[in-house]
Amino acid sequence: MRDIALLLILLILVYVSLPWPFLGLLALTIVGYLYPQSYAAGFMQGFPAYELLLGTLILSILIAWWRGRLELAPPTRDWRLFVLAALWLYFVFTTTQSMEPGMAWPRLGEISKILPGLLLTLLLVDTREKLFYLLVAISLSIALLAVKGGYWAVMSGFSDRVYGPPDSHFHDNNHFAVLVVMNIPLLILWLRQTRHRPLRYVLMAGIALSVAAALSSWSRGALLTLSAMGLALLLDSRRKLLALSLLASTVVLAFGALPEKWFERMETIPAHQAEGSAQARLDAWRHGVRYAVEHPLTGAGFEGWRFVNLNAQNYIDWHSAYVEMMAEHGLVAFGLWLALLLGTILSLTRLAGAARTTPEQSWAADYASMLRAALIAYGVGAVFLGLAYWDILYHLLVVAVIISAVGQRDSVRSVSDLAAHGSPRWTK
Repeated sequence: MRDIALLLILLILVYVSLPWPFLGLLALTIVGYLYPQSYAAGFMQGFPAYELLLGTLILSILIAWWRGRLELAPPTRDWRLFVLAALWLYFVFTTTQSMEPGMAWPRLGEISKILPGLLLTLLLVDTREKLFYLLVAISLSIALLAVKGGYWAVMSGFSDRVYGPPDSHFHDNNHFAVLVVMNIPLLILWLRQTRHRPLRYVLMAGIALSVAAALSSWSRGALLTLSAMGLALLLDSRRKLLALSLLASTVVLAFGALPEKWFERMETIPAHQAEGSAQARLDAWRHGVRYAVEHPLTGAGFEGWRFVNLNAQNYIDWHSAYVEMMAEHGLVAFGLWLALLLGTILSLTRLAGAARTTPEQSWAADYASMLRAALIAYGVGAVFLGLAYWDILYHLLVVAVIISAVGQRDSVRSVSDLAAHGSPRWTK
């Protein structure tokens, strides 16, 4: 019965996507993050739902273009798009030099599946309203999973770990926790943008349950990620005293409900010398950095840990996106990737500061600051997890490009309106 219901939902999404490409983009986004087919019990297990909706979206765009009613965003020459293209071309180059070609080429094809979705997002999201609904689709999809996990965490007294959808790239409790923490700023942005009181209460509950889900992952990296995200939100808050009070209350309530074993696990964060898994990660990091220095142009290629760590004391993967990118693709690719992440955080910081001085651009300040908090959470979580190829990272980078582009168009439109109608008159 569950499989039939899932198939009917997908068919409905296909039906509504064909006449309206933007709705198709939202459907693609929701299915991409919600991963509903992982909860199937029969013939829908492993169903290519994302590929079906991607094909539907492309067909919808072609139909709209043929009928002459296709509206596309103006082209933008944002530096991040050129760096992203250069990074992917470099992936192709390092794959040709890979130490594990039998695994590297399929891995390249797997992560390259996100590129059509990114391109279609750039083409179809051309207004502030569409940008808002895109972020709602992302945050809602992840929030549904977080609320489910957070409810289970509260009901079980935080005694069990919370996981993501089976077979997804964020099924692991550590990965899922980072994704949930990254989504909290997007929920806060949605909360700031709505005045509908019942919806605001629902969003507040979703944020609280997201925190519960992240804590119940029992992930030490998630705790650090949650702390970094909270600090970023606190520094950005207009009413810091109120925000600090709410944050302190949340911490007291959450920590009061956590079991003693949870605190025992978190206490091992500084004691890495005595913790076996931490030592295994440090060993993998040393091997990865050493290999990157010895092979700065090519690295070991995708899945290179299988070759580099073959003779290591602990045969494990990188457990760090930074080491992963450096060791698998060399220092050049690492520089491009790091420039994308840190450069976007800095760009969003400047945009948030500049937008606050202009009333017409205040919306961009909120968008930029919340997106920056999400990327900071990723940057901290990526220290301890291999998240270098996560589609949510590249999706948010493209969203940052769209925020800048839409903000610039709004600014130009405001200047044009002012020039056409003259300076506003002030009356008593």
